[in-house]
Amino acid sequence: MPSKPESILKDLEGNKFAPIYFLQGEEPYFIDKITDFIENNALAPQDRSFNQTIMYGKDATMASILTNAKRFPMMSDRQVVIVKEAQNIFELGKEIGDQQLIAYIKNPLPSTILVFAYKYKVLDGRKALAKELDKKAILVKSDKVPEYKLAPYIEQYVKSKGHTIETKACQILAESIGNNMEVLTNEIDKMVINFNEPEKINSGHIQQYIGISKDFNNFELTKALSYKDILKANTIINYFGQNTKAHPLIPILSLLFMHFSRLLLVKANKNLGERELASVIKVNPYFVKEYTIAAKIIL
Repeated sequence: MPSKPESILKDLEGNKFAPIYFLQGEEPYFIDKITDFIENNALAPQDRSFNQTIMYGKDATMASILTNAKRFPMMSDRQVVIVKEAQNIFELGKEIGDQQLIAYIKNPLPSTILVFAYKYKVLDGRKALAKELDKKAILVKSDKVPEYKLAPYIEQYVKSKGHTIETKACQILAESIGNNMEVLTNEIDKMVINFNEPEKINSGHIQQYIGISKDFNNFELTKALSYKDILKANTIINYFGQNTKAHPLIPILSLLFMHFSRLLLVKANKNLGERELASVIKVNPYFVKEYTIAAKIIL
C-alpha cells in the first residue's frame, strides 16, 4: 500500500533514506516537499557537485536515468539522482521502460537515492511496475486534501511553525484559499514570518498579513446568507464584484453549493447529536450549532 507523504517526511527528517522513492499523485505540493527535502538534505553541500544529479522526464530516457543510478559516489557515502516531472518520461508505462526499471528495483545500488517525482497522476496499480515499487521501494501517493480536512491541516501546519490559530480564522483561510496547498502554505508562511514569539492567529492577523478581509470573505458571505442578513450579504457580494481577481466566481459558487448541501444534510439528520452531525457534514464540531440554526432559518 502506498505510504502517506507525512510519514515519509518524518523518516527523512530522522535521516532515514531509502534507495528508491516513487512519488505520485494529484497534489504536487507534497511531491515537491519530499523531493526538495532530499535534494537539500541527503548530501552535504560540498558533496553535491559530484554526487547529485537532477534530471527532467521530458529530456531523459529510462536507460540514462538508470545509468546515473548505477554510478558509484565520488568521495561520499552516497549519491542522489532526482527525476523531476517524471510523468513525462516517454518509456514509463511502456513495457520496455517498465521492465528496465523493475530490474533495477529488484537490485538497486545501496549507495544511490533514486527519486521519481511523478505529478498529477498515478501508476496503474494492477501493473507489474506499481506492484514491484509497492513491495521493494518507497511508493508515495500524494492526494488532494479534501476541503473538509483543510481546517485540521491548517491547525497542524500553524502548530509546526510554533503558533496556534483560532477556529474562525482557520475557517476563513480554508474557505478563502481552498485546497491549493502551495498557495495556502505560502500565505501562512508569509504571515508567521512577522511574529517574533508564539502567537494565537485571529482574523485580524489574516487581514493584516494575507489581505483577506475579516468582514468581507467567503466565510462571512455564507454566514450572512444562512442568517438571511440581506444587507450584509449584498455588501459582501458588491465587494467581491469590485475585487474579482481576489474573489473569482467559480470557487465562490463551488463553496456555496457545498455550504447549502451541508444545510440539507443537517435538516435530513436533525435528530443526531452535534459530534455525529459534524461527522456527517464534515466540519469542525465548533460550527455545527451555526449550521443547525441556519437550517432552521432558511429551510
